[in-house]
Amino acid sequence: MRAAVVTAGEFEVTELPTPLPGSGQVLIEVTRCGICGSDLHARTHADEMADLALATGYEHFMRRDQSVVLGHEFSGTVVEYGPDCHKRWKTGTPVVALPIVRQRKQPQLVGLSSAAPGGYAEHVVVQESMTMPIPNGLAGAHAALTEPMAVAWHAVRMGRVGKKRPAFVIGCGPIGLGVISMLRAAGVRTIVASDSSLHRRDLAAACGADIVVDPAITSPWDAVQDKGRPHSLTSILDLGFDAMERLRRLPHLPWWYFFRLMREMNAGPAGPVIFECVGVPGIIDQIITAAPPLSRVVVVGVCMETDHFHPAMAINKEIELRFALGYDPGEFRDTLHMLAEGKIDPAPLITGTVGLDGVANAFTILANPQWHAKILVDPHSSAITPL
Repeated sequence: MRAAVVTAGEFEVTELPTPLPGSGQVLIEVTRCGICGSDLHARTHADEMADLALATGYEHFMRRDQSVVLGHEFSGTVVEYGPDCHKRWKTGTPVVALPIVRQRKQPQLVGLSSAAPGGYAEHVVVQESMTMPIPNGLAGAHAALTEPMAVAWHAVRMGRVGKKRPAFVIGCGPIGLGVISMLRAAGVRTIVASDSSLHRRDLAAACGADIVVDPAITSPWDAVQDKGRPHSLTSILDLGFDAMERLRRLPHLPWWYFFRLMREMNAGPAGPVIFECVGVPGIIDQIITAAPPLSRVVVVGVCMETDHFHPAMAINKEIELRFALGYDPGEFRDTLHMLAEGKIDPAPLITGTVGLDGVANAFTILANPQWHAKILVDPHSSAITPL
């Protein structure tokens, strides 16, 4: 089979043996495979990513000197089964799969491990238990976005926004656009998106952002006038005074019961939910410094460098800081069905398609993210530049 193989940061399209599915595995023919930000990082910073993975307990992440077929956002069709499979679907059935397999009882990340070649190829091996049929005739190009959109869905679920609570998305690259799409699908009423790129701001509006700002001109925090939420430490203190003055007018009511009830119902004052989707040093500190008090910050952007922020500022504002990674199989399945049922439109994210011979060029283009969001790889296309 033909595949785009990266070694020491350089791509070469070459012929490889078609992989054989092992026990409990399925060989699929790749229809489309997305180029992910993790792939861009892995091409040039594989050793740093491998060291980080090792420190957190995963020892099989690719190294820079290894030859690897990248690609973990793919759709395809069933070709054949390995031993010990249930053979749930007929040959030719369109499917997607979580990009993880077991090799010699060890988990391997498909497309990010030398032991599990990914989707920048004509074929890829997946685990049958992690494979799902594509419903409702969903196009393979759109189904390939199940994986990155599942990442966004996981982040939105971690944010626990609620329909009436405003959400801010800082950074409108592919993951930020995915978060915006999922916030809209979740019914969030006010979505503010911020990015310095005009093209990305246009994509954010297409994905469902209500308000889109250029942070060089307008602060995202000034884009929504919400008088019912605290905007400073002083306003929080004033809320306490106002509440106590009202409650003390009711002499027979134990006023402390009110506060207990508010805590139990999680109904006290709250700030917005903010999704950090940039992933460069300094952004978390900027958000903590500028965001309203009682905000919940969900960090989705992957910063590969050491970063700093001021804990005292976060403490004074009672900022809640969360970090999101990946998704679970249920979230992956739910995302696939939201795509297939039309609850999410992934079309604005897809800005180009290349063949295997165009993968290196696509990586170069994506290094400057002004014009493209998600470029897909079609192993059967001859396109060198994104079409």
